[in-house]
Amino acid sequence: MKANTAPNPALVTSDAARRLPRIALLLLCAAYVLPGVFGRDPWKNADLTAFGQMLALADGRTSWLAPALGGVPTHSAPLPNWLGASFIMLTQSQLDPALAVRIPFALLLALTLVALWYGCFALARTEAAQPLPFAFGGEAAGVDYARAISDASILAMVATLGLLQLGHETTPELAQLTAVAATQWALAVAPYHPGRARIGIVLSLPALACSGAPTIAAVLGVVGAVICARSTYGGVHRFGWWVAAATLLACAAAWLLGQWAWRVTPPTLQQWPSIARQWLWFLWPSWLLALWSLWRWRRFLSRRHVAIPLSALIAALAANLAMGGSDRALMIGLPGIAVLAAFALPTLNRSTSSAIDWFSVFFFTLLGLWVWVIYIAMQSGVPARTAAHVAKLIPGFVPHFAWLPLIVATLATAAWLWLVRWRTARHRAAIWRSLVLPAGGVVLAWTLAMTLWLQPLDYARSYRAHVALLEKHIPAGVCITAPALPLALTAALEYYGHWRVDARPDALDSSACPILVKAGTIARPPVTPAGWQAIAIERRPTDKDEVTGVYRRAQR
Repeated sequence: MKANTAPNPALVTSDAARRLPRIALLLLCAAYVLPGVFGRDPWKNADLTAFGQMLALADGRTSWLAPALGGVPTHSAPLPNWLGASFIMLTQSQLDPALAVRIPFALLLALTLVALWYGCFALARTEAAQPLPFAFGGEAAGVDYARAISDASILAMVATLGLLQLGHETTPELAQLTAVAATQWALAVAPYHPGRARIGIVLSLPALACSGAPTIAAVLGVVGAVICARSTYGGVHRFGWWVAAATLLACAAAWLLGQWAWRVTPPTLQQWPSIARQWLWFLWPSWLLALWSLWRWRRFLSRRHVAIPLSALIAALAANLAMGGSDRALMIGLPGIAVLAAFALPTLNRSTSSAIDWFSVFFFTLLGLWVWVIYIAMQSGVPARTAAHVAKLIPGFVPHFAWLPLIVATLATAAWLWLVRWRTARHRAAIWRSLVLPAGGVVLAWTLAMTLWLQPLDYARSYRAHVALLEKHIPAGVCITAPALPLALTAALEYYGHWRVDARPDALDSSACPILVKAGTIARPPVTPAGWQAIAIERRPTDKDEVTGVYRRAQR
């Protein structure tokens, strides 16, 4: 980028640039990625809907170019569907489809973390991002500093609350997240590895467009080309032409696959407060550090280490607003905000770091204790009031004791206590110290939820129990007429009940299926149409309002 004579705000000693132990970083990432992959059903709504489409593709019940669910075109992103369906087909004799489809998406989350680390490493090695030298020496070496900043970016990503659930689903947004992280990496490594950068940008931008975000791919491509055009690094100007070509390829691929669609729904005035609250919790705690980073590096906004991640973050915020406050649109900004948060750490003072540490210790320790109390109440009935409250929230749920989740949760809790002691006793000078406890606390909460609470969460968020109630009234193997049925319920009927569902809007008149299923609410129960007899109306056990009506054709 153009020369900048402003003073660099990063003052880092060689002791502060020590790297996070590799085994600790790898174990933290594994503990974040793996829980939630095993032992659960697809959850409503988006997770189950995406899985239903992938299963329909793998079973040959719909076209790979024009996917449909229950005969209703979904217009969903093709690339994530193809990925999940391919894994179902490859492992159909060894794994349950619900598990098979989560494996490639867990790999996508891992790939996101890898791309984030290497992209941040390349950005931290740029001249503008390097810390200032000291008058008498002792400053951090360039590579050591870049490695420490990259470790911090991983911690910032893991600590961000918005990624916790959405990052463990099988939805197109996770593929978009990976593609954005790969795009950020390609732009970052262009001065050092031009060949790898070209391959990365040619793959990542079209992948982003084919994962349901062609507009974001076009925006990032244009901004990336501008950043390359203004760069002072040798060869990066030529790389800008590759970025432009990849952008055109992404737009063409999206057009061929029918991915261009007008989905802009600007927020109303009444929605702005809820969107602001959404940004606060979804991007917590990275947004605090990112704002501080932008302030301290405000004279370097045009430099690569700020401009590249900031462009991804701004694109995500704009998409969130354009889509009326969609939290899934914010996901694509997480690689950018993680890098910005990491660059804030060399400029933090000791009191701010201590405040973050103590808040994390108290909050996540109390949260973990709360999870354990509720688990003990579910298993033993003590405390009685807590057990009764859980039973009221999840009617019909019967807990089953299992050793493996208990052992994993115990190890996770012990690891948290060790981490608190380790962090407060050692590595007080490391620049990544402020994010160790927030990231470790999020991993603790997620691990406990996916072990101690997995049974009740799965019962509450799965459609399995609801379909089991419907099976009492619907014969096995019949086809079901279900006009305008929600896609998640359509997928549940096809997966759990093994029924063929016709959910086309005109199915009531054109279908010959003997059973009709209609969705409704307690306030607006489904109405029996002419020519049909009501069999039953079943309420979803863990939903206060959702009901489903079952009908059979009336005899003439």
